[in-house]
Amino acid sequence: MKLSKFDYQLPKELIAKYPVPNRDESRLLVIDRKTQKIEHRIFKDVIDYFGENDVFVFNNTKVFPARLFGYKEKTGAQIEVFLLRELNREQRLWDVLVDPARKIRIGNKLFFGENETLVAEVIDNTTSRGRTLRFLFDGDYDEFKNTLDSLGETPLPKFINREVVADDKERYQTIFAKVEGAVAAPTAGLHFSKHLIKRLEIKGVKIAEVTLHVGLGNFRSVDVEDLTKHKMDSEQIQIIGKTVNIVNAAKEAKKHICAVGTTVLRTLESCVSPQGLLTEYEGWTNKFIFPPYDFKVPTRIITNFHIPLSTPLMTAAAFAGFDFLMKAYDVAIKEKYRFGTYGDAMLIL
Repeated sequence: MKLSKFDYQLPKELIAKYPVPNRDESRLLVIDRKTQKIEHRIFKDVIDYFGENDVFVFNNTKVFPARLFGYKEKTGAQIEVFLLRELNREQRLWDVLVDPARKIRIGNKLFFGENETLVAEVIDNTTSRGRTLRFLFDGDYDEFKNTLDSLGETPLPKFINREVVADDKERYQTIFAKVEGAVAAPTAGLHFSKHLIKRLEIKGVKIAEVTLHVGLGNFRSVDVEDLTKHKMDSEQIQIIGKTVNIVNAAKEAKKHICAVGTTVLRTLESCVSPQGLLTEYEGWTNKFIFPPYDFKVPTRIITNFHIPLSTPLMTAAAFAGFDFLMKAYDVAIKEKYRFGTYGDAMLIL
């Protein structure tokens, strides 16, 4: 599979800037791999495709306010810092991206907040992900984290191309968000409301959770034509015993296992035994799924409409089949479905 195959013409006006008023009322394109049929529904109709003891697997990661705005000592140059990953809690070390990157050197001090509430020092310029900062902060860890959270902004993807508003704090989290650590939301999960989950549970559908702390690897551009040469950034994952039991029981009973999003898909496929069963795991994954790929765990997937050349688009194509997915995208564009993080959803049967 070549990178250029995943380029398509996406009209800018179809990239959703805001979510729909009610989470479960976005549009839903349902595509069936067996029959090659395509249907147009509303998201809450997803319940019609599942029955007793089928399983939905959600990513329970929680997004933290990862974007900081500050300025550089002496020159006062404006800088944007995107927190990627906490490296050392005691020493307040973080991997970050800095924009503009070319103006930042080791030893530079960066200031954040109106009264220089927070100060950071650049201590490494050579990491593959950007820079390493040490935050200089006297208080305890909780005070430090509260300060970071108060200064940080919800990290909407750049392609949304607008100012962050108050509503984003809640709407850029799923209703399952509980384990903090992501710098981007697992977007397929954004369509689920508490009411819809309650209806699914009444119908006998089982709910399971995994954790994958979404990193910027999801948005990092692929710069090799041969996809086998692309390396995904490592992301932290966890699958607990309760989830393993729910999923493997469904597998045994030949029930549907629906991965809610490509992050769940990658997490499940990262933790499979030689017998094709899900296993417990806590650690890291850099699994990159693109066509062709033989899936062991999920039988269905819910996903958003992804922007051209993105890795989630490649993962969705591996599940749906490349030609069928691109046909569905043509239909979605013609029917003016909304694309991207706050866009509409697709159910692949």
